[in-house]
Amino acid sequence: MMLRAYRRFVVVAYQFLPLLLAYARDKNRFLLFGPGRTVAPGTRRKRARALLDSLLTLGPTFIKLGQLLSTRPDVLPPEYIEEFERLQDDVPPADWEAARAIIEDDIGPVGDVFEDFDTDPISGASLGQVYTARIDDRKVAVKVRRPGIEPLVEADLRVVRWSLPILMRFVGEARSFSLETLADEFEKTIREEMDYDRERRMLDEIGENLADNDAVRIPDALSELSTDRVLTMEYVGGTKISEIDRLDELGLDRTELAETLQRTYFQMVVEDGVFHADPHPGNLAVRDDGTLVFYDFGMSGYVDPFIQGKIIEFYMAVSAQDTDAILDTLIEMGTLSPEADREVMSNIMELAIADARGEDIEQYRVNQIVQQVEDTIYEFPLRLPPNLALVLRVATVVEGVCVTLDPDFDFIAVATDFLREEGFIEEGARDFIADRADEVRAFGESMVRVPPKLESALDDLDRGDVTLTVEFDRGEQTFDRLAKRIVLGGLLAATVVSASVLYAFATLEATALALAFAIPIGLLLWRSFRTRSQRIGGGPKFTRQRLREREK
Repeated sequence: MMLRAYRRFVVVAYQFLPLLLAYARDKNRFLLFGPGRTVAPGTRRKRARALLDSLLTLGPTFIKLGQLLSTRPDVLPPEYIEEFERLQDDVPPADWEAARAIIEDDIGPVGDVFEDFDTDPISGASLGQVYTARIDDRKVAVKVRRPGIEPLVEADLRVVRWSLPILMRFVGEARSFSLETLADEFEKTIREEMDYDRERRMLDEIGENLADNDAVRIPDALSELSTDRVLTMEYVGGTKISEIDRLDELGLDRTELAETLQRTYFQMVVEDGVFHADPHPGNLAVRDDGTLVFYDFGMSGYVDPFIQGKIIEFYMAVSAQDTDAILDTLIEMGTLSPEADREVMSNIMELAIADARGEDIEQYRVNQIVQQVEDTIYEFPLRLPPNLALVLRVATVVEGVCVTLDPDFDFIAVATDFLREEGFIEEGARDFIADRADEVRAFGESMVRVPPKLESALDDLDRGDVTLTVEFDRGEQTFDRLAKRIVLGGLLAATVVSASVLYAFATLEATALALAFAIPIGLLLWRSFRTRSQRIGGGPKFTRQRLREREK
């Protein structure tokens, strides 16, 4: 294994060396010394295509790496992202006899298990290929792991690990972190894709979640004929979702199809928490009756409740064109550094939303928003959590498919309607209570966002833009009083929110009891501001530098 990894390392180094030398000259024109140089977008595009060719030459593992990189704007500039998005996982099929050996080792002789087996695969990918067969007069699809892929992947994963220290010399500190997390994510992702037992479990779980949705069809897995190298499932045929002319011939409503696709993904991401993460047109089909079919669950993932909530907030902020809320959500999700220039980012968001409107002010294009954000956030410290990177990819790909089906598809309107129908957005008393709870939560979240802004203010002070000295008469006593006021204020806010909830959903007696607790707390807080001995004393004083400037 180690010898094979060493050989692969030499092959990979040979492929990447010209690009690494070019990147080194970007930092120092003469490699070890000299000024840096600015790289034009056209040059980056040319390099991206060269890197893409190298990935294709190096084979299955690096094709998968390129696909993963296409979801990571925190690692690569937009020119590379655009090129890698076109990377197709389509390679010549492996020899049938080698594939037969895997099937027979795992589930038994092909002639005994299946009534009929077509040895020509209907699809071939870098990690596996799919055949059709019949069992008990039922047509099935048999997915087989590509023969000999395991040692190649293991060797390539070692090469990726060995290459990291070299690559980190050519990037900044923020992207060094992103590259390291990307390597961990890549190793986890490719191992999961090769594990067909995991894919079967994901297929079963997502199929169970969508069982009540008559507009969607998820193939059933045959667990008794499935292993970690072979996955047998029912064959569900259909028209590829991108074949627009054929869909029109069938008399299908393409707008309705787009809405079904969007709503299904919203259910998977924000409600179920487990989702199919590879919605390109090759994995989506439509039956003659308009039912939407999903294929290939090798790339799938989970979304934790915190991210689910933030995704909802993000879409609602985009719908309301609230750029501050968009930025706050990105920061809270950990995708955007709190140190990023909020004014610049806010302006970019406004431009992105305005550009996304098109001629009709009510139309939004989430794909354009995400693309323009990606173009900009590459210049800022950014870290994408792995599953959030998958969600970002899903959002852009799904939006592209929906617009292909219906050029006037209103992505945000469908998302907002779904969230409202599912109870994420409610009206009346519940809205009032939710608003008050949001205000309390926003207070807590602001405590997280304030430090970077405070640091910016301190930078202004350090540059001499503002010079101010504040002296407290009794420092220790002053901070004790401030702490007491913060505690009293928090208790008062909590009791008022509790009273609001009780007023809406419980009895007046319970509400009165909550207010009885709130009143003495409010009086104590009021008294801390009114009592002279409790007041905080201090006064601003100009420094000598400011006094000299005034005297001039």
